This record gives sequence, structure tokens and C-alpha cells, in this order.
Amino acid sequence: MEENEVSFIDQIKTYFNEFINNPEALIGIATKLVLALLIFWIGRRIARWISNLTGKGLAKSGNDPILVNFLKNLVYYVILVVVIITALGQLGVQTTSLIAVMGAAGLAIGLALKDSLSNFASGVMLVMFRPFKLGDIVEVSGVAGKVQEIRIFSTIIKTPDNRELIVPNGLITSDVITNLTSQGNRRIDLVIGVSYDDDIKKAKQIIEDTLNANELVLKDPAVSVFLLELADSSINFAVRPWAKAADYWTVHGQVLEQLKYNLEAGGCSFPYPQQDVHMHQVQ
Repeated sequence: MEENEVSFIDQIKTYFNEFINNPEALIGIATKLVLALLIFWIGRRIARWISNLTGKGLAKSGNDPILVNFLKNLVYYVILVVVIITALGQLGVQTTSLIAVMGAAGLAIGLALKDSLSNFASGVMLVMFRPFKLGDIVEVSGVAGKVQEIRIFSTIIKTPDNRELIVPNGLITSDVITNLTSQGNRRIDLVIGVSYDDDIKKAKQIIEDTLNANELVLKDPAVSVFLLELADSSINFAVRPWAKAADYWTVHGQVLEQLKYNLEAGGCSFPYPQQDVHMHQVQ
């Protein structure tokens, strides 16, 4: 700090001494104070007006509500900081030294809250790039569920068994994000095994007819049924129907139940894992 630069506390002492020794100086101080308050009052209203205008413009453009609120608040606080510095300058405060002190304090706080700032930066990335939105079903950082809320430092995820998980944003952006609902449709991957004694052509036809008869199974993309492997105890078919993301588990359960009934009704069987053991008697 330069020698001719007066600190904020020294300025307060100067104003106080001037008031004691010269009461007429109160008029000048009062004038500066009124102007500073006026700048702050008008500036805050302008900041609120610009932030609201920004929010309305982003909302009309069809942006996500999370992004709208975030940018709206960011614009307001940035303008408010400029207004406060301007008001302090009107009072005669050396804003250069104030900004330097705030910068040093910000650096110290940033080092102390390194992880929190990392989560904040990740929250900004989630809001800006939007890999998922509210209501999406996602798999992030080893957990899966529906996105309830995206906060500044964390994301709230609700699991199918009604648990609320608070996941730090830093963990989300540093790992793979799997969005299970963004594409609208999902493929169900099943493996259905039948006995080696069964007619595999008949079994395949029963599987295809069962899938096509289900109203929730999509016709486009078409279902896929093919021989997957000749396993130790069964002949396994890969069964891959498509369904809407919201109907995934409903179709999953219905198809398994219908296949069990229809295959058995058609004369096919579901073999248990087994091994043939041959005993040799030594004379």
C-alpha cells in the first residue's frame, strides 16, 4: 500500500475530528452520505430491474428454469457489488485499498474452502451444460434415481425406494453421467434359456409372439430375438424389446411373467443348472 493512500479507519477518524473541531463540516459529510445512500438505493433497483429483465428474456427463449434463476441471481449480485463500491467511493473511501483487502480475504477464504468452491464450479457447469434436467433418471457417482433439485454445491436425487441422496456436484462432474431418460426410449436386455431338448425354432417364435402381443412394447425400434449362446445347461436367447423410459420396469416385469407362462404352455422348459456325473466302478 502506498504511503499517500489513506486507510478506511483513518478516514473515519478524520471525519470525526473535523466534526468536533468544525461543526460546519457536518454539512459536507451529510451531503456525501445522502448521495451515497441515493446511489445505493437507485443502483439496487437498477440491478433488480436488469436481473428481472434478463430472467424474462431467458425464460422466453425456452431455457431451463435452473439456468434462468442462476443467471438472474448472478447478474443481480455482480451489479450490486459495483453499486456498493461506487457508493463507498462517493463517501471518499479509497476503493482501491478496499478491493485489495477483499481480494486478499477472498484468496484466503478460497484456499480454506477449496472443495466447496470446486462443488460450486461443478454446479455452474451442470447448470450451463445441462447433462440432465429436473425429473430425469440418472446414474451418477455410483447412485441412481430421479433428479429432484440442482443446488449450488450439491444435487438432490430421489431413489426408487424414496430415499433422498445429496450428491456433491464435484463428484458428479468428475465421473461418468448416465442419463436413462434423455432419449425417451430404453432397450430391455433379457436372457431367456430353454432346454436342449426343446425345439429352438418354436421357442424363438413363442418369444417373438409374446413380445409383439404386449401393448407397451414398442414396434419401432423392432424387438430383437436371437440365439446368444449354447450354455452348459441351457440354450440362451438374447431378448431385447424396446419401451418408453417411463414404462421400463413395467414392461420388464410383464415380459418375464408372460414368457414364463407362454413358453411352458408351448411345451418348452427352463432347465436348472446341472452336471452329468458318470460313476466308474474299478474292479
